[in-house]
Amino acid sequence: MIDVQNQIDDRGIKIQRTGISGVYLPLIILNQNVLAKIKFTVALNKNTRGTHMSRLAEILTDYVNISLKISDVEKILRDAIEKLETNFSAVEIAFKFFVKKIAPVSERESLLDIDCKFVGELSKNSSMKFILNLAVPFTSLCPCSKEISDFGAHNQRSVCRVQLEFSDTEKLDEINIFEIVDLIESQGSSKIFPILKREDEKFVTETAYKNPKFVEDILRDIVLALREIKNLSAFEVECENFESIHNHSAFAFQKENFEK
Repeated sequence: MIDVQNQIDDRGIKIQRTGISGVYLPLIILNQNVLAKIKFTVALNKNTRGTHMSRLAEILTDYVNISLKISDVEKILRDAIEKLETNFSAVEIAFKFFVKKIAPVSERESLLDIDCKFVGELSKNSSMKFILNLAVPFTSLCPCSKEISDFGAHNQRSVCRVQLEFSDTEKLDEINIFEIVDLIESQGSSKIFPILKREDEKFVTETAYKNPKFVEDILRDIVLALREIKNLSAFEVECENFESIHNHSAFAFQKENFEK
């Protein structure tokens, strides 16, 4: 049969990324069964009309029945470079990562879902660029509201979104997502829990009241905490408070790069 993809293209344009997106697969990531949404792309040279997208799907399918480690992302990318005869590949694997939570008083166990994404980019004969994306929720309570009010203070659910880039790809499997989530949520006014009994709700409410923070306070505390993570070469962090007394959110952002 005619290989249409390999036909010569004379427009002289090298495509930086082409491939497949919106791919859903059941994977085992860090010993959790997840439904992953994947984008998988490669570079295409200027003389070739199209890439072989089925080969990308085949590579991903090979990882369905094995436990996927963070370091396996590089194997996926190298498979793509070899099998599609390209010099660049990239993959994004987005999924829900579950963290066990224990209520502060009743000690009831529950699972908190965290939006997680692995982003890998690899050029031929180079090491992989790896970025971990997390979205971590918590509670925030407004210091100004507490200061000026005779009764109570307004609080809200908040979220911190981080992009963490790691320098040494040989140490990727040392990344502990549970610890990073705990580190981030500890910077809010209070952690949140999927299951709270009355005594837990009292504890969480009072904890937030004793620990008021602006969105800027939370951002600065998270920046200081992220600077202590080993093997981290750069990060972007944004905090958003979904205000309970406004029809808008409070927002703060910071980006840092440690590499010289």
